[in-house]
Amino acid sequence: MNRFSYIRAETLDEALSAIALPGSALLAGGTNLVDLMKYDVAKPARLVDISRLPLRGIEALDDGGLRLGALAPNADTAYDARVQERAPLLASAILAGASAQLRNVATTGGNLLQRTRCAYFYDPCTPCNKREPGSGCPAIGGVNRMHAILGASEACIAVHPSDMCVALAALDARVNVQGPGGVRVIPIADFHRLPGEQPQIDSTLLAGEIITSVDVPADPFGPHHSYLKLRDRLSYAFALVSVAAALRLEDGIIAQARVALGGVAHKPWRDQEAEALLVGLPPGREAFDQAARAILAPAVGHGGNDFKIELARRAVVRALSQAAAGAPQSQSDKRVR
Repeated sequence: MNRFSYIRAETLDEALSAIALPGSALLAGGTNLVDLMKYDVAKPARLVDISRLPLRGIEALDDGGLRLGALAPNADTAYDARVQERAPLLASAILAGASAQLRNVATTGGNLLQRTRCAYFYDPCTPCNKREPGSGCPAIGGVNRMHAILGASEACIAVHPSDMCVALAALDARVNVQGPGGVRVIPIADFHRLPGEQPQIDSTLLAGEIITSVDVPADPFGPHHSYLKLRDRLSYAFALVSVAAALRLEDGIIAQARVALGGVAHKPWRDQEAEALLVGLPPGREAFDQAARAILAPAVGHGGNDFKIELARRAVVRALSQAAAGAPQSQSDKRVR
């Protein structure tokens, strides 16, 4: 780990001033950044500790939505009664991730800004376009069982590791940020980037900007949701494929559908054209399979992860079936029903 200086910001203005200095990195829960520093992947010259800023609150909005403070711990969010009532899909997704200990310190903003867990990215002894642009992507043609089947490029086939962000994508969340240019709102669909030719840039957050909160719109889906996470073991493992599914039913017909996938792309993956295929149909396996095939139509495997295409198709069908039945996947008994 490199030597660095440390600043504890007491106000947002102090944090904005400090993060503007070259070589600075924000420290909140530290569950990702500290790992990256230990592996010599991240080498900030200065850590700006924002953990004391008043950004931990969770607020119920008058329109039925929620505002999650950027520093709200994941555990607080998942177990908050207002979140469980107003956005149960989000609570479920958070509980599917990490471990109880990590959820106690990991934050909303930190979850959004997680770096990929690609083994090549974490190993400074190997090339990695995300770590050193232009050095190559050894995952292409290498060990890529966990890697992307959608939205990848010749520069990078890594995936975004978050569970929380998959649910936020399905719920059309908005990310509130503040920086040198003032305050702005970024739709969650536009927050994370696909790799293209610049895989080192994970998000559309601008230099010097800090996430202050995340707004989750009112959820019209009630019990008709499910967060299904398929992984190599039932706890403390990243997703091979995850699905956040939600349906709004009217008189036995699908009036609205949301499907977001995790573990398959550089960002949470949604295909709104595929979602539209479900509208006006009665819920059922045939309709769900049609939508799943549409979502996975552009999928491309890279050898070790070819199996994820069929796994993802089946996961979409299963998650939508659970949502239609009003029987969300349990995150305490993680066995798939």
